[in-house]
Amino acid sequence: MSDIPKPYQPGIPHFEGPRFDGKATRLGAIRRFEPLTWAVMLVALLFMVPIFSVLTSLLNTGQGIWAHLASTVLPGYVVNTTALMVGVGVGVALVGTTTAWLVTMCGFWGRPIFEWTLILPLAVPAYVMAYTYTDFLQFTGPVQTMLRDLTGWGHGDYWFPNIRSVGGAMAMLILVLYPYVYMLARAAFLEQSVCALEVSRTLGCSPAQSFRRVALPLARPAIAAGTALALMETLADYGTVSFFGVHTFTTGIVRAWFSFGDRVSAAQLSSVLLGFVFLVLLMERVSRGKSRYHHTSSRYQRLPRYELKGLWHGLAVSACALPVILGFFLPAFILIDMAVGLGSAQFSTRYFNLITNSFTLAAITSVIAVGLAVVMAYAVRRNPTPLTRSANRVAAMGYAIPGTVIAVGVLIPFAQLDNAIDGWMRANFQISTGLIFTGTIAALIFAYLVRFLAVSLNTVEASLSKIRPTMDDAARSLGKGPIATMTKVHAPLMWSSLMTALLMVFVDVMKELPATLVMRPFNFDTLAVQAYNFASDERLHEAALPSLTIVLVGIPALVILSRAIARSRPGGGSA
Repeated sequence: MSDIPKPYQPGIPHFEGPRFDGKATRLGAIRRFEPLTWAVMLVALLFMVPIFSVLTSLLNTGQGIWAHLASTVLPGYVVNTTALMVGVGVGVALVGTTTAWLVTMCGFWGRPIFEWTLILPLAVPAYVMAYTYTDFLQFTGPVQTMLRDLTGWGHGDYWFPNIRSVGGAMAMLILVLYPYVYMLARAAFLEQSVCALEVSRTLGCSPAQSFRRVALPLARPAIAAGTALALMETLADYGTVSFFGVHTFTTGIVRAWFSFGDRVSAAQLSSVLLGFVFLVLLMERVSRGKSRYHHTSSRYQRLPRYELKGLWHGLAVSACALPVILGFFLPAFILIDMAVGLGSAQFSTRYFNLITNSFTLAAITSVIAVGLAVVMAYAVRRNPTPLTRSANRVAAMGYAIPGTVIAVGVLIPFAQLDNAIDGWMRANFQISTGLIFTGTIAALIFAYLVRFLAVSLNTVEASLSKIRPTMDDAARSLGKGPIATMTKVHAPLMWSSLMTALLMVFVDVMKELPATLVMRPFNFDTLAVQAYNFASDERLHEAALPSLTIVLVGIPALVILSRAIARSRPGGGSA
């Protein structure tokens, strides 16, 4: 009798037979589709090769130059690099956070214009900023010439700050890197609920107190992340510090590689620089601590603006105008003036070859980077295991690594691979293959991908996360496989984000100098390399045109990015 099923009675559990829910079906489909997971693991392993190559160099002795470097110039590298990190970190946090709060929460003249113009300095590479201000502030430049004309002073009669110094490099980097903090802080302020700010006002807080006690703690993770990005760019900079004669790890790495010809010492310096990078990442993580700031209400409204008047109005306009003028409009005007002064002398076949080389590298890299980002992000979506998530994070680590370190880490294993192939071909077929990978654009593009994959991956992941999983289930119920779902369902929905990622990687590759300078093929120059070579020879006017071209290419991407930030607030629309 016990084996006979009892009739259903309300409130009494009963046997209904096996259930087949959507989750089990999805897990079965995931297990059958392993290639995406293997692809993600392969990319992560390949992108870890440069880092392993650099770290293993600590076990080598090289040519014995490392001991000499450690006892002579290494302390200076540490001091200068630390000074730049501290100065730039404080500067970008102060300028970026202040301007983001003003344009988000305050009303003053020109605020809608400053919303998007404050991001424009990011289009100007730091080394281009260094060239323009050197021409502008040097003894024969317009500023000191005007000063002497007005006062009648001569050489030695007055003191003028030297732009070619640690302080000058710090100022240039702050002007071009504060938009990192501005963008993330502004997005954080836009996403804040008006409820918390209203409560602070009812408790008697002034606008300044609401900012300090409520808005700033809520935006602290974003500010810390933006500052960390700026610091990593500071560690990666080569053109500015090299042009100003400031000895840092990046200049030491290039000098050890090219001047001394000791790749092991260059790799060992790169290992120390990696320590600084990991220190920045650790500081960003520790700055958050265990604190968690979140909203207890889902009630979002348009943020109220504080209308500024009198002195505060003038200070707000000045605080937003100065970074834009000094960081974009003044350098752009100087570049245009220098380029026009040379007329059509630079519009030669070589100049168009430089444009072709730069655009070719940027186009190939951006297309491959976006393609890899789509595959890797979709692999995590289909199989969100710790393994795939960790592989994606490992593959995206390259953005935190300076271009010089990546260049050294790529060249060493590629050179060993070329030598191994050449030795095997000589031994078996008496044929010399020469350099197949090293010194070709293939190695250079791989270095770009290691450096900038994170830019496209973060954008694609953010866009893919907004597509509901039910879309995948619907496509699967219609007989569409994973590839068809990705190409016919997800790609059209993500099209604008894919174009944004493509454009951002394109601009980053156009601006990249250290990796290009170290790894470019023989007689293969880009706009960035040409601008650096001219500036190194003190031919600043001839460096203007390639520099101006790089700046102009970056403007459309930044305008699109600024509009995307404005639309990121809950409910959409500009704030």
